[in-house]
Amino acid sequence: MGITFIKISVVYFSIGVILGMYMSMGHEYTLTGVHVHINLLGWASFALAGLIYYLFPKAGNHVLAKIHFWASNIGLPFMMIGLTTLLLSGNEQAIPIISIGATLVVISVILFTINVLLNVKFPVITVKQ
Repeated sequence: MGITFIKISVVYFSIGVILGMYMSMGHEYTLTGVHVHINLLGWASFALAGLIYYLFPKAGNHVLAKIHFWASNIGLPFMMIGLTTLLLSGNEQAIPIISIGATLVVISVILFTINVLLNVKFPVITVKQ
């Protein structure tokens, strides 16, 4: 799952940077929260998770890593599309969509935490004399 997380992180990175450039060019910063969440959760967090899963294959190959991937990659777009809708239109009907997406993201982070605590172990280094 490590490489998969790293690859999807660069997609979010591109989306976040393009959104930032769009906001900057138009001097319109209504979507700053969307921009920040895409970069922090999609780019930074996914890239770091990918590195952890790559360096610690026991965690990366665990079923929790797969659930983490899918829950976060379903939740984050839902949350961001809902937030974009709310910010641009004021339509409060987007709030349940934001809530569903955010809940999936929180669940994915909790599963990642459990996975790391259970499966990331640093090797014991012994010195031969």
